Amino acid sequence: MQVDGPACGTAATGYDQDNTGTSAPGTFASGTSAPDAANLPIGMFDSGVGGLTVLKALRTRMPCEDILYLGDTARLPYGTKSAETITRYAVQAASKLVQRRIKLLVVACNTATSVALDALRAANPGLPVVGVVQPGAQAACRATRRGNIAVIATESTIRGRAYHKAIHSLRPDAQIIGQPCPLFVPLAEEGWVDGKIVEDIAARYLDPIFRPASGSDTPETPDCLVLGCTHFPLLARAIRNVIGPEPVIVDSAATTALAVQAELQAAGLVRPLRTGPGGNECGEARFLTTDDVPRFARTGGLFLGTAIAPNEVELVDL
Repeated sequence: MQVDGPACGTAATGYDQDNTGTSAPGTFASGTSAPDAANLPIGMFDSGVGGLTVLKALRTRMPCEDILYLGDTARLPYGTKSAETITRYAVQAASKLVQRRIKLLVVACNTATSVALDALRAANPGLPVVGVVQPGAQAACRATRRGNIAVIATESTIRGRAYHKAIHSLRPDAQIIGQPCPLFVPLAEEGWVDGKIVEDIAARYLDPIFRPASGSDTPETPDCLVLGCTHFPLLARAIRNVIGPEPVIVDSAATTALAVQAELQAAGLVRPLRTGPGGNECGEARFLTTDDVPRFARTGGLFLGTAIAPNEVELVDL
């Protein structure tokens, strides 16, 4: 699938569509030089289609890059699983991408980032690995005026306090409220992103934080809300209707794209601009899923903002 952008390069075939590329984890195939490595794709995975919000931001910032995206929809959601299970799933998903040969791994899942980032780096030495929590924390610290920040995410992300730790490492005086919103993921995956039902569910989660009852001991209302799950931006309109116009809503997609760009530049792995017969050519996005290709294509198009044809999605087993 070719995705247009402001400055594009040739779409490459640096990874093996037939899965014959079997580089050792964290390494490029034998004989791959640095210029050749720059032409390899960026690998991304999420528990479902939510990570496509990160892919979309990355395509906007670095349209020359090829991207190989894996949505582990057969085991969705990650956020209700144990840390051990999440880590196992994340390592398996990354391994599938590494087998196809990639130059950088994006963990486009807040839950997997919060639980399994260290394990992923240990399993793939030498491969740059970028998560979504630290970029989201950086964006929140820039956006807040008073240091009062709310974070909504899956149960595992909130339980692990990944955003609390990341934000406090940047702004120790920040006041942080964490709220798990487990129903948001299935709503987004179903394409139920607005309307009364969605807003009523959002209100059950968010009203105690942003509209506390009179006389409650709730801390000062946050001026910043972090969408700590890559599925949640699809519900941003409903969330905005519930919390009102004042709080800044932050999602980590754009700042993650910046972090990926910085990693590639530091490693000398930015794909060079190339010109074909028709002018500048964009990179390609290709998709893998572990279950229900038509559903992935249908729902994924909502997150990506561009239609995905089922024949552009490959069914894989982890």
